[in-house]
Amino acid sequence: MAAILTKAVGRFIRVSPSKARLVAGLIRGKPVDAALALLQYSPQAAARLIEKVLRSAIANAEHNHQVRDFEGVRVGIVVDGGPSLKRIQPRAMGRAYRILHRTSHITVTLSGGTNETTGPASGRGGVGARGTRSH
Repeated sequence: MAAILTKAVGRFIRVSPSKARLVAGLIRGKPVDAALALLQYSPQAAARLIEKVLRSAIANAEHNHQVRDFEGVRVGIVVDGGPSLKRIQPRAMGRAYRILHRTSHITVTLSGGTNETTGPASGRGGVGARGTRSH
């Protein structure tokens, strides 16, 4: 595992964690310049928000650790769920439906070194279909 250079955290971001995780999966393990290019041309709204946090992590590395060359630096990203804003939508015959406006906490880490892998080494680690161990 490579050493973590720096990180940036965006909290209470108004995007569903499931939608943000779809975009996060595109850039996880990629070099910094490739991740920025992917985010810049992705049509999802979550890509703009993740790009903002990634640029913050880059600025943290430049300012706090004097990193100027991002060659070999990989992106790690975790999207956690934040608190939901709960709203009520009136419906027919006096009923009320709950509307949840979900939020996300996005953590972007920049890791240096060349010994970091970009994917799982041996698939699912002995777990077959339906989550049972295959013997």
